[in-house]
Amino acid sequence: MRVVIAGSSGLIGTALVAALRRGGHEVARLVRRPAAAPDEFRWDPARAEVDERALRGADAAVNLCGVGLNRRRWSGGFKQELRDSRITPTDVLSEAVAAAGVPVLVNASGAHYYGGATADRVVDESAPAGTGFLASLCRDWEAATDPATAAGVRTVLLRSAAVLTRRGGMLALLQPLYSLGLGGRLGDGRQYTPWISLEDEIGAIVFALGAEEVRGPINAVGPAPVTNAEFTRALGRAVHRPTPFVVPAFALRAAVGEFADEAILHGPRAIPAALERAGYQFHHPTVGAALAAAVGRSGDSR
Repeated sequence: MRVVIAGSSGLIGTALVAALRRGGHEVARLVRRPAAAPDEFRWDPARAEVDERALRGADAAVNLCGVGLNRRRWSGGFKQELRDSRITPTDVLSEAVAAAGVPVLVNASGAHYYGGATADRVVDESAPAGTGFLASLCRDWEAATDPATAAGVRTVLLRSAAVLTRRGGMLALLQPLYSLGLGGRLGDGRQYTPWISLEDEIGAIVFALGAEEVRGPINAVGPAPVTNAEFTRALGRAVHRPTPFVVPAFALRAAVGEFADEAILHGPRAIPAALERAGYQFHHPTVGAALAAAVGRSGDSR
């Protein structure tokens, strides 16, 4: 396949490029600076400009664009930046994919589409959007793919959980603390913490690119949901350290503001029903296995 990737320089994009090339696929990368390599093509989402050569003859496109949710404390301006960094590039790429006749688009989204009010209720891809800023962000992000879907493009909406890798993201922040024995649950620990290993995040994308029956939303989450308390114990086992502490909800709210309630103190009990129905086999089916692989220790893989 020839796969065009937007957002190829990020954590997921870098790993995806490497995996596709190992599999013998050709990768074209959309970049916002002047192209500096044969596989790079410039685009400017703010101006709705895409180098038409990038999509010529492409078998699929993958859009991973988006500013990190926890890059800084949420403000009105930063929340708008989160929206603009996702919705505008998605709309521009969807229009370009539709115009170029690219048959497949895999577009990033988030498991927080379902909001945090699901409590213990299991949610699959048929569940409606939740409430709150992140849920509305994901809903509008996905809606920006409508031009591609309307043109007959097989569009896959990748509702991803936190990706477990020490290269970045949540685990890169937590592992040093846990390694010092400073780990502990967040709030009461009863909220669910959606997770997926880096290998399965990439595996799910590659699988979706080639599986004709996969379309619409897919939950890129591990198949065994855990609460924050369970996640805390699993990470402690992975790094062979106790997890005696509790970070109270009020302290989290004071530290990170609205992000605490939206993404830390609440989370959906999401399952990957669509992926499993299509036959995807998880490399790391439990959070223990995913964490052990991520921190590079055999540990307890429960």
